[in-house]
Parts: sequence; structure tokens; C-alpha cells
Amino acid sequence: MGDYGLKVGTPDIRSVGPITFGPDDVLFVADNQSAAVFAIDVADPAGEAVGSSPFDFDNVDTRLAAFLGCGTDEVGIRDMAVHPRTHNVYLSVMRGRGDAALPVIVRVGVDDGSLREVSCADVAFAAAPITNAPAEDDPRLNIELPEGSEGEEIDVGGRKIRIWRRPARTATVTDMSYVDGTLLVAGMSNEEFSSNLRRIAFPFSGTMDDNSLEIFHVSHGKWETAAPIKTFVPYEDGQSILASYTCTPVVHFPVAELAAGTKATGRTVAELGAMNQPLDMVSFTQDDDEYLLVSNSNHGLIKIACSDIDGQSGLTEPQAPVGVPREVESLTGVSRLANLNGSYVLALQKDDRGERHLRSLKTAAL
Repeated sequence: MGDYGLKVGTPDIRSVGPITFGPDDVLFVADNQSAAVFAIDVADPAGEAVGSSPFDFDNVDTRLAAFLGCGTDEVGIRDMAVHPRTHNVYLSVMRGRGDAALPVIVRVGVDDGSLREVSCADVAFAAAPITNAPAEDDPRLNIELPEGSEGEEIDVGGRKIRIWRRPARTATVTDMSYVDGTLLVAGMSNEEFSSNLRRIAFPFSGTMDDNSLEIFHVSHGKWETAAPIKTFVPYEDGQSILASYTCTPVVHFPVAELAAGTKATGRTVAELGAMNQPLDMVSFTQDDDEYLLVSNSNHGLIKIACSDIDGQSGLTEPQAPVGVPREVESLTGVSRLANLNGSYVLALQKDDRGERHLRSLKTAAL
């Protein structure tokens, strides 16, 4: 791990949010309270994964609560990532509520379903500060549609929905992805145009390039620069990204063409429905064609052909057309998504009783 600039110590991680894997056993962990991203050697003990088997894991919250010694209402799963070599599943979890919540990274073994805490004591790590993060006392708020019962209930056009007004600092990092030596980091900044995309070279060198982002928000009928990306995936071998926002445009950004410090204008290619929030995105291959899969707070899984995205002109009007064609899968209650292997996508899915499970979705059948 010395080749990646990691040194043994105990990182001061105050919170855990988005996570994603880099090279070898490096896991990137976003800590919004500290306004930093940590690169940690998780030293996954498993060998090389073989085959392309499914993995299912029932009653995630109940089993995590028993493992962590807390109630199920104190288990806050913030993100999920699959180790690219071993296919073990990693969960970033906040144990507890409010300021008393503690950050934990939990490894779920795909061979036996075992739960293990990933130690952050005396591990090889490095840290990259997010230098343009909102201050801890930044008065701005980030509005989210919570996955559970958090937040406040409001009436919108006769429909009851829940919203979560959270400090801007908590949206410093909303999603991350590693591509060929660069960590892409989306979130809010301390700038006037607060929607931001950062590019941090790895190994960390103390430098960061970033761009403020502008999109046309179809359901709002205007150009916007404040709302952060909620989730994104690398596209075109990392030359661009596909990003989604609350209420719910899908936007293409050509990362390879961005000049540091400038405002980047995205190409809105789809609108997935008002009063909805994208929760996660993955891309997968089916019959040699690439597709985008989006989980949502108020819809089933949405499947979009990437070939349709490539040919879609930018949406700049507040009404129809709604952009690229899409299929709405019958699967509901899905929050987190991750590529398990070449044959399956792993989904964190809530059933009718409110219990969550890890389910493998066969890509050939989506």
C-alpha cells in the first residue's frame, strides 16, 4: 500500500457516507462531518472470487442491529459497495441517532454471510480534504426525500410527501466513483453555484480540480446550479458521467472536456418524474448492449438503454418530451445498487413489511 501513499495509523473518521472501491484493497470513505475522503486498506481476507453466483442476505437491518448491539431503528445504512476482487459486500453504517451516531464499515462475506467490522485502528490510510466544503455553520439547507420516516410531512398538490431539510455540510459528498487514477466526487460546495464535481488524483497529492455544475431541471422549468447530484455513474470509459438529481433529471457531463474552475453545463437527457428522488445508479451489459439502472424513492427500477442516451438532444423545456425511452421494472422498494459480478446486480430492497434484504438481480432478466 506504500505505492498508494497509505501510511499506518488511525484515521479520525467522524461520519461515513458514500463509499467506493479503488485499486486493490483500497476503499474510499466519504466523511462529510470532517469534509474529507479517506482511502483505507481494508485488507479483504478472501481469495479471488470465482464464477458469477448470486448472493442473497435476508433481514439486513435485524442482523446488523444484533451485530452492532443496537435497535433496528438505530441502523442507518448510508451506502453499499462490492469488492471487485472478492465480491464481499461493504456497508457504510451510522450506528445510533443524531450527534451520538457512530461510523462503522461492515463487511458481509458472500461465502458464508458473516458480518465483520472493518477496523479503522492501525490501518494503512490516507486522507484528502474537501477544501471547498460548506462550513459547519453554513445556513443553507439541502432538501432530500428520505428513504424512511425521517423528516417532515408536507402537502404538495394534495399529495403527502416527506422531506428532509439537512445542513449543506451533510451533502459535501453525495456520491463517488474511482476511474483510472482519479476519484470523482459529487456534492455541494461553499460557493454561490454550490452544485460541484471534484476530481482528486490518487494517490492523494493535496490537490483537487473542481467545477460548478448547471443543469436544466425539467420539472422545475429552469436552469439550476444549487441542487447537488444525488447519484452518478462513470460513462464512456470514464470520459463522462451520467448523473441524476432529485425530482428527477438524468444529465450527461463530459468530464474529459472540463477545465478546472469553470462552470460546466450538463445535457439533460431524461426526466424521471416529479416528487421522486434517485437513490442509486449502476450500468450493466445485456446482450452486448449497455443499460443504466436507476433506483427511485417513488418508482420501480428504471432501465434506460445507453444508446438512447447517446442520441438524445438536451431537454430545455419545462414540459414533454421527457427524454429517452425507459422501462419501469416491477421491482419496488430498492434503494442501493451495486454491480456484484458480470451476471448480477446487487440490490438493497425493502419488502412490504418494511424489512430490508440484499437481493441479486440477474442482468439477463432485467
